[in-house]
Amino acid sequence: MKNTFSLLVPIVALGLTFPVGAAVMDTRENGFTIETTVRADATPAVVYGRLIKVASWWDPQHTWSASASNLKLEPKAGGCFCEKLADGGSVQHGRVIFAQPGKLLRLDAALGPMQDMAVTGILTFKLEPDGKGTRIRMTYRVAGMLVMPSAQLAAGVDQVMGIQLDRLKVFAGGAPAGP
Repeated sequence: MKNTFSLLVPIVALGLTFPVGAAVMDTRENGFTIETTVRADATPAVVYGRLIKVASWWDPQHTWSASASNLKLEPKAGGCFCEKLADGGSVQHGRVIFAQPGKLLRLDAALGPMQDMAVTGILTFKLEPDGKGTRIRMTYRVAGMLVMPSAQLAAGVDQVMGIQLDRLKVFAGGAPAGP
């Protein structure tokens, strides 16, 4: 997620807003919560199957290697949300702490620049049937030693995670998520 911090800085500094994004639900001195819900045109089982294929929908601009194809997600407790690096290195973005196919995926994940902030981030994707589709609710709770005011950090994280969720929605519905 080398580019994540560089993208968060202008968003935070300029107070930019975009139509894509989650809602900042709560900010406190040392933490925040963002949450959003989208609807995908696929069953919960299909959505879950596509959710765990993170390399197919995660935005490559928000990786350390600039290539989402280097990402993998092992959908079991203790499983790694990891990325291979060109020099033989690797990054653990998160660890699966709850996996229930077709219903819920939860990770312990301090993403991007937050990895260096001594924070805990809990990222949850909850899937619920919605007619012939699925409601995907993404909640991200972050708490710890933030290096900037939580409201500012939350705004940037909100934008980045909103992009990811929109890409998942598109991919879950059967279309390519984008470049």
